[in-house]
Amino acid sequence: MADRNVLGEELQECGTDPVTGFYRDGFCSTGPEDLGSHTICAVVTADFLEHQRSIGNDLSTPMPVYGFAGLTPGDRWCVTAVNWARAYDAGHASHVVLAATHEAVLAIVPLDVLQRHAVDVPGDLSGLDG
Repeated sequence: MADRNVLGEELQECGTDPVTGFYRDGFCSTGPEDLGSHTICAVVTADFLEHQRSIGNDLSTPMPVYGFAGLTPGDRWCVTAVNWARAYDAGHASHVVLAATHEAVLAIVPLDVLQRHAVDVPGDLSGLDG
């Protein structure tokens, strides 16, 4: 059976540039080895990235040894449910792509909270430059 998103539909890809997901397959899939529950497809903002750095989750600094270039605002990334919830509680939540957010997150973050931060971002951002 395919993974489901928070809308009860088949889980959609979160992002491949950079490649995200606990399994580095572009999806916010989860399994028993994903102890952090990397299930929220976030469209990160500068504010969110700064908050994550402040709680010890630096997502913007490149780590070439892991093939990680660091995130910049507008990137899609599968973030842990707990860290997203911490950002939400502190007033720094990122946007969320519901179709690419795994249903497992609902055990930690209510759907109505996710819906308040939902955004539909096209896969090709090049048209947003001008």
